Amino acid sequence: MIDGFQRGVPLVERPYAAIAEKLGVSEDEVIEALKVLKENGALSRVGAVFKPNTVGHSTLAAMAVEPDRLEDVAAVVSNFDAVNHNYEREHRLNLWFVVTATDSQGVQQVIEDIEHMTGIKVLNLPMLEDYHLDLGFDLQWN
Repeated sequence: MIDGFQRGVPLVERPYAAIAEKLGVSEDEVIEALKVLKENGALSRVGAVFKPNTVGHSTLAAMAVEPDRLEDVAAVVSNFDAVNHNYEREHRLNLWFVVTATDSQGVQQVIEDIEHMTGIKVLNLPMLEDYHLDLGFDLQWN
């Protein structure tokens, strides 16, 4: 199911029903399978991926967080609906995340809110040039 639809969910009113029809199962079975995959950590999200800054605005951001505060600061950052995900890097700038909003002012407001709540400066790294990467992976399930 994941491998077959990660690069193209049907653009219809009930996409899970369309997927179910192609797989020969019920819509409820598709929804339940996705729920289980998400709960098990095998799937982080199901949703559209748009070319950056064509629908709304986004930026890559980074913070230099003391190791003993990293987990708490990451939780604060993750609590923002405008933050898609965050991840740790082995670098002075060790917490990276993507902020999305309807416009650049919304992105800036989220950055300012994160700085205010954590007391840590956020490095805003807006996209200068778009490089399309296919983030789909051919999956092998054991």
